[in-house]
Amino acid sequence: MNKADDLFRFTEAAAKRITSQLQERGGGVGLRVGVREAGCNGWRYVMDYAETLNPDDTVVEAHGAKVLIDAKSLPLLRGTTLDFQKEGLNRMFRFKNPNAAASCGCGESFSLEEGAA
Repeated sequence: MNKADDLFRFTEAAAKRITSQLQERGGGVGLRVGVREAGCNGWRYVMDYAETLNPDDTVVEAHGAKVLIDAKSLPLLRGTTLDFQKEGLNRMFRFKNPNAAASCGCGESFSLEEGAA
């Protein structure tokens, strides 16, 4: 288990959402965050609640919650902040990724700055 709070951060609002969702589900170790090649800009964020830790997971702990990031995704998420926002009736996780040169209108995919990763 690696500590990576200097590589990836999440807000107190995100932590509260992670904790409440895990309680609602009846358990789990944290939120698994990663990226996959897809989307209209080349990369897409993926999230799921994790039941177990994988050997290559980097674990970031803050505000009483854990975010797990796989080794392949970590370079693309370096310096990212994850927030949870409420906008009217919408509630969503939002990524602020300094490596993203552009993102789509829905915020689910992004392209990299030249030379990133």
